[in-house]
Amino acid sequence: MDISGLIDGYYSYNANRPSDSANGQINDLYNFNDKTDQFNLSEARLTLNHDPDPVGAHVDVFYGRTNTLVNGGSHDQGDYIEQAFISLKPAKAKGLELDFGKFVTSAGAEVIESKDNWNYSRSILFAWAIPYYHFGLRSSLPVSKVDTIGVQVVNGWNNVTTNNGGVTIGLTNALVKPKYTWNVNYYTGPSNAETEKGYRNLIDTTLLLTPNAKFNAYLNYDYGQNRDAITGSGTTATGDTNLNHWQGIALAVHEQLNGTSALAGRFEYFHDMNGYSTGVAQEVKEFTGTYEYKWAEGLLTRVEYRRDWSDEPYFHKGDTSFVDAQSTATIGFVAFFGPKR
Repeated sequence: MDISGLIDGYYSYNANRPSDSANGQINDLYNFNDKTDQFNLSEARLTLNHDPDPVGAHVDVFYGRTNTLVNGGSHDQGDYIEQAFISLKPAKAKGLELDFGKFVTSAGAEVIESKDNWNYSRSILFAWAIPYYHFGLRSSLPVSKVDTIGVQVVNGWNNVTTNNGGVTIGLTNALVKPKYTWNVNYYTGPSNAETEKGYRNLIDTTLLLTPNAKFNAYLNYDYGQNRDAITGSGTTATGDTNLNHWQGIALAVHEQLNGTSALAGRFEYFHDMNGYSTGVAQEVKEFTGTYEYKWAEGLLTRVEYRRDWSDEPYFHKGDTSFVDAQSTATIGFVAFFGPKR
């Protein structure tokens, strides 16, 4: 087994100074580094991995704010387990790989580990438009030297067990060229509690541009919808059949200045049309600027400024006030080790 791991901590300042009684003293719309005006542990992680030959296994154990937000309060999801799956890659199956267990979603331009993203904070799309993980079966198969397709059969979004008796189907495609990579993902299936009625659909696509070794950029678009469902019957029936929509787009750039320093910028627009994702029907935008410095192999610091603004007074200020914008400054420290950096 290959062993790797990381420790990720940060300090965040929010100009609105939201209090603990207001919203738990967090940066609204954030995840993982959401606690503000304090030092905090985003995550401590240990990874065990064995590439399939033809059988493999992968386990990620993590602790901290990231674990709290990914796994939530339901203990059926495996506390402190981000991923745990076994893999099968038959020698004569032309590159086909099958994974079964709990694994992170294929959707999105970013990942849970901050060190593998360009910015320190995650995008609004990552936090509010897509799932974190799934439980079930996924497959991937190269159909050419540059194109890989996949099918997933999972329990739904962010759950290990489900109570609606249905499955979610995921379709994935990755086209990898020397100057660009284009990923397309589609998930569909019932996601309402206690009923198979009402499907949740997600279309996610990311175009990554890699014109040279120093400059990269990506464009990420997400569109999602969830059809509510009526549960029960007669006088005990509850709910409705409303169709909720959300969509957003993100543009990010990354410039490697030299061997130790890099700059990254990200702009997003997110429209939560019915308030299904964020709790308020709103149009919200954000800009993030990040400077990265690598002290040594396996140790980096990121300094970041971020501005979020909405057409609604969504952001907490002080104890009881709400305003339409939020400015934060964050410094993050990440130390990591392993055979692959």
